[in-house]
Amino acid sequence: MGAPVSDPACCWGKHRTLNIEHRTPNESWPYVATNSMFRVRRSMFDVSGINVFKPNRLFHGLPYHFRMKQFLVTVPRNLIGCFTGRRLLWHVIAIVLTFILVMSGFDWHWFLATRNPALRSWMWPAVGIGGLLPIALPLILFALGIIARNARAILAGWAVAQAELLGAFVAAVYKAVTGRVHPAHSVGADISHVFRFGWMRGGVFWGWPSSHATIAFAMAVTVFTLCPKHRWLGWVAILYAFYVGLGVSMTIHWFSDFVAGAIIGSVIGAVVGKRFGENTEH
Repeated sequence: MGAPVSDPACCWGKHRTLNIEHRTPNESWPYVATNSMFRVRRSMFDVSGINVFKPNRLFHGLPYHFRMKQFLVTVPRNLIGCFTGRRLLWHVIAIVLTFILVMSGFDWHWFLATRNPALRSWMWPAVGIGGLLPIALPLILFALGIIARNARAILAGWAVAQAELLGAFVAAVYKAVTGRVHPAHSVGADISHVFRFGWMRGGVFWGWPSSHATIAFAMAVTVFTLCPKHRWLGWVAILYAFYVGLGVSMTIHWFSDFVAGAIIGSVIGAVVGKRFGENTEH
């Protein structure tokens, strides 16, 4: 009993055929466009209003509001998760290894062995790269995700940003407590064993563990965990983290600062990557 009607008001001015099911005058006159995205309920004489169905997903696979909410909500949980269960053991391992490297004199011997100007010229860029890439990488992932309409890229941007935030916070707290003296630019007295334990006796920018190494490995392990189908990306991130860690151990940090930062950062990256990966699957 339906009759086709051409409706010029819908679908951006293009004529579409709508199937109208006739009702009695007391009933509504619903009609549904052949395009399933549009469902309209108006009288047969009023076709000026078109109710467009709006998807609740900005990109395929994830609700548009989910990613930033996940970033904010999971920060406390992931921070606590870095110190629970077997993960706490890795912090103890980082402390024990630092004690061994310091007391054995390895830190000082590493410092003496890496004073070569040519070697240091190759490693100094790690200081700048390790400080700038953590700022740029999340922004790059956000931009790529928006341009390509790729939800996973945006999710990875939030995950990497959270890993960096937690890495910077944990490293800063450790530095505030340990107060380790950073190496001098020239060879002098052995100060590799000097720690000023307390609170803020050495600030939060220098000392143990290396913030560069902690953040670099937190980023790298997060990417490695989130990209199981593109494992090469994870290995590139790991290589980047080792370059930054070794670079700062030859320039502005002791070797044990790098080792501890690599261990602690890897724990943070594993926690953040697992949490974001699980929510993506769900």
